[in-house]
Amino acid sequence: MASQHKLKILNDPIYGFITIPSQQIFNLIEHPYFQRLRRISQMGLSYLVYPGAHHTRFHHALGCVHLMQKAVRILRYKGVMISEAEEEALQIAILLHDIGHGPFSHAMEHSIVEGIDHESISLLFMEEINREFNQSLTLAIQIFKGDYERKFLNQLVSSQLDMDRLDYLKRDSFYTGAAEGNINSERLITMLNVVNGELVVEEKGIYSVEKFLVARRLMYWQVYLHKTSLVAEQLLIRVLKRAKELIEEGTKLHASKALMFFLNNKVTRDNFDKDTLDVFSRLDDYDIVMAMKEWIECDDFVLSNLCTMIINRDLLKVKIKKKKPSSEKLARHREKLQKKYNISEKEANYFVFRGEIANLAYKTEKNNINILHKNGKTSDVAKVSDQLNLEALSKTVVKYYICYPKPKH
Repeated sequence: MASQHKLKILNDPIYGFITIPSQQIFNLIEHPYFQRLRRISQMGLSYLVYPGAHHTRFHHALGCVHLMQKAVRILRYKGVMISEAEEEALQIAILLHDIGHGPFSHAMEHSIVEGIDHESISLLFMEEINREFNQSLTLAIQIFKGDYERKFLNQLVSSQLDMDRLDYLKRDSFYTGAAEGNINSERLITMLNVVNGELVVEEKGIYSVEKFLVARRLMYWQVYLHKTSLVAEQLLIRVLKRAKELIEEGTKLHASKALMFFLNNKVTRDNFDKDTLDVFSRLDDYDIVMAMKEWIECDDFVLSNLCTMIINRDLLKVKIKKKKPSSEKLARHREKLQKKYNISEKEANYFVFRGEIANLAYKTEKNNINILHKNGKTSDVAKVSDQLNLEALSKTVVKYYICYPKPKH
């Protein structure tokens, strides 16, 4: 069917009215590859903790384009030359930066595809769309990859203070109700400038940067690494791994064609071709939920119970500690489970496991956030901040978790 070529204004709960800036952006949004993001949740299974967290990657990508429009406007106002072509390329790069996310975001990367992350799949999608759009995305791809000579353009798309982070912190804070993440993205964008081809923040914006970094750290502990979200994602990874294992052993399982393709085949970076990309583009959250509802009835103890736990939100018990849980503790929980249900050690390992989580709000080694002083010099925000906690925010904090079935009374 012929698409209606008219420019649109969208209503966004965060920013109010968002304008789609060009015909090209409109056509990209209309593309089936991009429309799939309406069916990919932005925060995976976090809605099991925060009932409002049902917003999508589609939502987030449009918010990023809106912020990019503001950033370009501010930088031009300050005398930074950005051509029309560069502006559109920036908008395309940020629009498509998350297009490679699979169902429930990160669970796919650790289960049914091997050695290929969502950034690489995003690039494959962009290159495929570029062929369809007569190579008009070439500059956007260069900026996305960091190959373009003007470094600050890439920093607007991917850095420690990019439009992606400025949108998702504010958006996720809004939909979860976790007020700690509510950053002032407008203020931060207003303080941006460019010195020697690199993005900087003017000195009077330092407190906004501090608030942004603290918000990021708090959102990670409180929301992204929340123990319930963590255990739900781990269970989902194990659902997909177990399904793959059973199919390899000859068990018949029902799922959508797209999902069955990934369960039946070993998909790696090396064999992720155009056909694989097309199948991947038909895969979304609904495939996974539908499959889990189906697999609850499965004869396999492991798969049936894992799916029941997620669908009914009756999850494993999870404890987060500063020290690594001992192997003995793990073995005790595992043996108890084996005895109770007469299952093998391998099967019990699906329900009893440990791992670690890390939170690093600010990396000082690369892509630093530099503050522009009134005398024209720049320095790293962690060095000039009068908040001692910015030094602390640049250290990785690691915690350990152990998961095992809840005792039934």
